[in-house]
This record gives sequence, structure tokens and C-alpha cells, in this order.
Amino acid sequence: MLAATAVAQSASDPLAGLVLGDVPKPEPKPGWSLVRVVASSLNMHDVWTLRGVGHPPERLPIVLGCDAAGYDEDGNEVIVHPVLADPDAGMGDETLDPGRALLSERHDGAFAEYLSVPTRNLIPKPPWLSFDEAACLPVAWGTAYRMLFTQASVRAGDRVLVQGAGGGVASAAIKLAVAAGAVVYATSRSQDKREQALSWGARAAVATGERLPERVDVVVETVGEATWSHSLKSLKPGGTVVIAGATSGTNPPADLGRVFYLQQRILGSTGCTRSELVSLLKLMDATGLRPVIDRTLPLTEIHKGLQLMIDGRLTGKLVIHPTDASQ
Repeated sequence: MLAATAVAQSASDPLAGLVLGDVPKPEPKPGWSLVRVVASSLNMHDVWTLRGVGHPPERLPIVLGCDAAGYDEDGNEVIVHPVLADPDAGMGDETLDPGRALLSERHDGAFAEYLSVPTRNLIPKPPWLSFDEAACLPVAWGTAYRMLFTQASVRAGDRVLVQGAGGGVASAAIKLAVAAGAVVYATSRSQDKREQALSWGARAAVATGERLPERVDVVVETVGEATWSHSLKSLKPGGTVVIAGATSGTNPPADLGRVFYLQQRILGSTGCTRSELVSLLKLMDATGLRPVIDRTLPLTEIHKGLQLMIDGRLTGKLVIHPTDASQ
């Protein structure tokens, strides 16, 4: 089968280590299922793997891709929950299992015609959701859902700042927070992306680092060093920064004086549980929310898609089709 496989890592030229070619079709072990992939989507995690960030080289080669939607062996339409873990080892939360792994970290991922995952990780795809839309949800939208509602406990009327509008998690967070009745502010260096944020329901969208109209209860942070100081300064006393990524760097000045004096909370968040992904689907059904899709590309153009992500030229998600969806 055709697949995009990471065979080497390079911080300066990450795409040089990605090879498109034939690999053996997976054979599911007991308790696992085979999925024919109809659609997958790009995530920054794919780029980090190719750069050698958080992915040991001894785990190469590995098929990349964290998100997938397709058909199981019985022809059922399914969405793949991408966190492979034991809920019992995480006290009921599989994201807290010390041995957890995101799809494509220890097991071949979704940039392929077929993949194999534990049967527990398959969720029925609702008929009102297209395969392309479904493939955008597990990582980006699942992450945003957990950040907002599980970790930060966002409620109607809360003021929420989303840093870096345009990314997959950020675009999801804006739309989800608006749907929940929050007042949302967004930042971006790009005027086009600020206008997009307004079209998604943000009350205001400002240039990165610019003063907000008011202080906020919650900051959704995935940018890291470039926006960290602004995130802390934008919070009300007792406010919360929830962080699920640091694309611009992981070691900003901590500003501990501000944190303790204003009793700010800093919460980490990683992925989502299977039950949170199911709850996300229920919310989308109730509100009519759908993911933002920038474009679709065939698997044969995976390098082009990842370069667009690296260059920051995407607004929302880029969907990959491994084969003709009509087959």
C-alpha cells in the first residue's frame, strides 16, 4: 500500500526524511482492527517528528499521520481516536497513562491507505459529518475541547483569548468557545487570519502582542515563547492559561512574580480522551459546528502540504486523501 514514512530526521530540512512509497499492508493483532483510510489531516506533530523533537530516532522508520477517518473491516464508517493508551493506567483518563502514545509515535499512522489500531479506538462516524470533516477532529478539535472544557472549565460569559488564530487547535478553540457562549478574543500576525477569526465569532482579533479590550479569564496557548508574556499580562487575577503546545519555543521567562501575586493558574493539556471526543461530536451535532478546512490534497502531494504548514500558510486544517474516496 502507499504510505508516507519518516525514515530520517533533520531540524533544518525536515521534509528530506519523509519518503512516499509502498509498504506492507498492516495485519491487525488480537484486539485491533484494520481501517481503510478515506481521509487524514496534517498536524504540527508530523513536523516535530521529522525534526526529531520528542521522537527518538530509534523509532524510525514509521508511517506518519495522527488523524484518520474511514471504514472498518465490516464497512462501518469510523473516526480513529488517536491516543493509544490504557485508561486504567491513567486512573480513568488514558491521556494520563505514562505509557500512552499518539498514533504515529510508536505505531504506524494515518498517511497510508490502511492502518491498524486497537478496536477501542474506533468511534462511529455520525452521518452528518463528512469523512474530510471527521479527519480534522481527533487531534486539533479534541485537544481544543479538552483545553477549554475539561482543563479550563470555560463557561458561558467567560472571556477567552486564543493565541495564534489560524492553526488547527486555535481555529477549533475559537469556534468551540464561541459556541459555548464565551466572549472570544484572538491574536495573529496575519491580517487575513484575524479577519477569519472575526468571521468565526471572535469579538475582536488583534495583532500578536497587542493590548486586548479587556482582561480575560482563560488564555488558550499553543504558540509558546512568542506569546507567553502577552498571555500572562492578558489574564485577570485568578485567571488560567491552558497550554497544549509551544510552536515558537518551550522556555519563555516564567514571570513567577506575576503568577503567584495574581494567583494565575497554568495548566498543561495533551490530546483528549475517547469520551471527550464523543462529547465533542455531541456538541457539534447540537450546535452545527464544523471544522475549518483550508484545502485537500492527495497523499502524493504530502510534501507540499507539510511545507504549507511549516510556512504558516494554512488557516484551519489540510486534509489528505490516500486514495480516491469513491473507491
